[in-house]
Amino acid sequence: MSDTFLYTTPLDPRAKPLIDELTFEYDSRYGDYFSAAGAADEMNRYPVEAFAPPHGNFLLLQRNGETIGGGAFKHYDDHTAEFKRIWTRTDLRRQGLAVKVLLELEVQAARQGYSRVYLTTGFRQPEAVGLYLKYGYTALFDVEADPEIYKTLPFEKQIGHRGIAGPATIAQAEQPLQHAAGHR
Repeated sequence: MSDTFLYTTPLDPRAKPLIDELTFEYDSRYGDYFSAAGAADEMNRYPVEAFAPPHGNFLLLQRNGETIGGGAFKHYDDHTAEFKRIWTRTDLRRQGLAVKVLLELEVQAARQGYSRVYLTTGFRQPEAVGLYLKYGYTALFDVEADPEIYKTLPFEKQIGHRGIAGPATIAQAEQPLQHAAGHR
């Protein structure tokens, strides 16, 4: 089994599984709660260019050439990257893949000059809340309150300009992955 990161664009045909499953998952969890158009509005909310260097990036996690996860970030402010679309294939969850994607995004955001990460997740995504809290993100909401009162749950984390993850962080994510050809 060979897992690699591929830096690419949301328009890459290899991104289709990520986008299709994420759209399905958002629709399954939220329906038209946020918008009459459902997840389509959220998935088309930002131009593709927002997830491209020098201010953003888009990555896929691939196993033996098949997309099994991914995520992206875009410019939030001069010091902050906003993470979006962190996803792992439904049938491969609970294997640490989201952690690998999250840590890779942190490293790449630091390489691109960001010192802070901001992200939001929906109130019906307790798995994501648990992931972010476990990996050092600070909740910008009362975690004891009913999450539905907030609708979206914001988090932040200082990542510094290190460009690499710290030893404890890498150990938590298991062994580092190889990177496929593509822009960094």
